[in-house]
Amino acid sequence: MRALTVVPGREDSLAVTDVPDPEPGEDELLVDALAVGVCGTDREIAAGEYGWAPSGRDRLVIGHESLGRVRRAPDGSGFSPGDLVAGVVRRPDPVPCGACAHGQFDMCRNGRYTERGIKELDGYASERWTVETGYAVKVDARLAEVGMLMEPTSVVAKAWEQVMKVGERAWFEPRTALVTGAGPIGLLAALLGVQAGLEVHVLDRVTEGPKPGLVAGLGATYHTGDIRQIIEQVGPDVVVEATGATQVVFDVIAAVRPYGIVCLTGVSPAGRRLTIDAGALNREMVLENEVVVGSVNANHAHYATAAKALAEADLDWLGRLVSRRVPLDRYADAFTGRPDDVKVAITF
Repeated sequence: MRALTVVPGREDSLAVTDVPDPEPGEDELLVDALAVGVCGTDREIAAGEYGWAPSGRDRLVIGHESLGRVRRAPDGSGFSPGDLVAGVVRRPDPVPCGACAHGQFDMCRNGRYTERGIKELDGYASERWTVETGYAVKVDARLAEVGMLMEPTSVVAKAWEQVMKVGERAWFEPRTALVTGAGPIGLLAALLGVQAGLEVHVLDRVTEGPKPGLVAGLGATYHTGDIRQIIEQVGPDVVVEATGATQVVFDVIAAVRPYGIVCLTGVSPAGRRLTIDAGALNREMVLENEVVVGSVNANHAHYATAAKALAEADLDWLGRLVSRRVPLDRYADAFTGRPDDVKVAITF
């Protein structure tokens, strides 16, 4: 069968190659691929900046934002042929650390976890794939065109969970949230914020294209301009930072209101330098009880939350979030950004 594979660490090695047909184990589903989403991590792997192949192999099957239809399922598994499913990305480390031992492998402490399509395990960008029943998540049948959004939605589900856990250290009734960045993570974070009943504001630098309309479609407010002025105007209780832009990260931390919570979901590139008044920043965070928390990846509970959120979302809005669908044969187009891109998916 065909799969999209890469040699991790080697630039320009991304290619459609023939790989052996998967053979499901006793407790595994056999799944026909429908689509995989393409994100920044995939682009880093394709550029040779990241990723690890399975042991004894040069090439890695890429793709972690999965969507497929079950072809074969074990008896009594709770899955049936025809079900839409997504596969969880991370697997716990073999030791395991305390977090992994308690099912919280997204919080692995020793780094020995593995990840489908990223770290030592083949991903989901193949015509068929297998997944353990315990790491498969049912996707609502109406999401056949957009279910590859499950994994990024699980990431923001965890981010919101972390915000609530931090906030509940004391009285906490958030009313207003600011999301910085209107990419897929930012827009999905805004979706979950709106579903939670918050007044949501989204800040991005573009003034044209689909992003302002997508934010408006949620009933949220779209902003451009100076971030400190926006924070002063909005007064958010929570900020979800989804750009990874170094200046934006520190501007948000410096400007957030007292007892504010900043959740960082964007990954900043190394080597970017800027000058900050670290003493003033520390003083403000201490005296105003502010919190900055990083959040990445997701476990089973977050996937369950994501499945519920997507099932309750407006299907037309989700469809507009997926701006391009590219057949596997034209995979290179999916890795070439366009100005109006939001989420790009490769279809099978």
